[in-house]
Amino acid sequence: MASEHFAAEAERIRQRTMDTLLAAFSELSEGLLIVDRQARIVWMNEKYPRHLGIADPASVIGLPVEDVIPNSLMRSVVSSGKPIMLDIMEFGSDSFVVMRLPVWDAAGELIGGVGVVIFDDPRQLMPLVSRFQNLRLELADTRRKLDEARRSKYTFTSFVGASPRCIAVKDKARRAARASSPVLILGETGTGKELLAHAIHAASPRAAGPFVAVNIAAIPDTLLESEFFGVAPGAYTGADRKGRSGKFELAQGGTLFLDEIGDMSLALQAKLLRALQEKEIEPVGSNRLIAIDVRIIAATSRQLAKEVEEGRFRADLFYRLNVMTLDVPPLRERLDDLPLISESLAEALTRQLGEHPRSIAAPALDYLALHSWPGNVRELSNVLERALLMSDADILERSDFEQILPGLGAHAGPTASRGARTLEQLQQDTERQAIAAAISAAGGNKAQAARSLGISRASLYEKLAALGISSATNG
Repeated sequence: MASEHFAAEAERIRQRTMDTLLAAFSELSEGLLIVDRQARIVWMNEKYPRHLGIADPASVIGLPVEDVIPNSLMRSVVSSGKPIMLDIMEFGSDSFVVMRLPVWDAAGELIGGVGVVIFDDPRQLMPLVSRFQNLRLELADTRRKLDEARRSKYTFTSFVGASPRCIAVKDKARRAARASSPVLILGETGTGKELLAHAIHAASPRAAGPFVAVNIAAIPDTLLESEFFGVAPGAYTGADRKGRSGKFELAQGGTLFLDEIGDMSLALQAKLLRALQEKEIEPVGSNRLIAIDVRIIAATSRQLAKEVEEGRFRADLFYRLNVMTLDVPPLRERLDDLPLISESLAEALTRQLGEHPRSIAAPALDYLALHSWPGNVRELSNVLERALLMSDADILERSDFEQILPGLGAHAGPTASRGARTLEQLQQDTERQAIAAAISAAGGNKAQAARSLGISRASLYEKLAALGISSATNG
């Protein structure tokens, strides 16, 4: 009984709604017309005849709609059963913005159609059209900026230096650019590995494609898979309903740069290897395979061969990546390039700071050459920026750098004790001093110390263990 009452009430509400909508359209629109299955006029509201110049509305009832409105498409609507949601209809010298809808009976049979004049002047659509055009322009501008962000930022001229080691690395990198095989760039942090990756892409046949970089050390392991391969719509609670493309998809036709690949977990290494071998990926939460066309450039500050021996890096992935290898020398092994690099960095920094160009005195460069530069070019950039901010002089002198790197002169010149030590031992001593100083300056906070040194926290802990530095500090 209750269900019958509900059904009756629902039908009453539906019918009332239909009547109300028809009345509202008739009242608010500039014209309303109803035709039957044969496209004959069966009714018009009061406004429509006035727009059409019809003195006696009753005289057109029963006539084919084209006899009254030559450009009407109501016959098409009642023949196809498909609506025409928005259109401009010409009538003499006038134009109307109209909507046309089919009408069905309760049995689902097409019985006629209704036409509505929404506006009697198409110019009333201009605010809507203008807003739509603005949205399209904003979307195009956003896409353009995103494309620019995914292009390479550096070329081989950005890798400054004229020393034999520098020239050899650039020559090998240029050869790598001509091929499409994977490239593995090895070197300490701050030596310019990402810069070389950009340059290889810019000189390659894929230069017109995107350059997408992923810093593996900066992304938690739990998020790396979705970051690489993307996420299917609704793959898990909180996932985007539309899904999300991974870095492989974003790099289609271009280059994917995997920075600090030595920090990748073994589980993800296996999935990456499969993607590289099969040239296809499977987004998280999906059973759909996506073909990929991506050139891989990987970089690491770790000794990957040693990582493979100790079981922390898959041998098969290492051999897959280690097709063309670039060994980027640390700054201390190409000190002949220090003046050129310093000049280039100082010029770039003064532009960023909005200052006039400044130079570096020769004694200041000699003093900088006494430092071992554990942070390499990145550390040099930091030191130069600090010196530029602390000095107002047009020329940076030795004294400007003595404030930032005190005590370097005291270690100048060979001594019996220093001469008896190997270069590796001296480098380890310098690294040990730099790390201890960074941890002390950070108040024992290793995460902050790692950031100041330009290395990942994991790399810092490895160096602590390798150099025999006590880790009994706050982390």
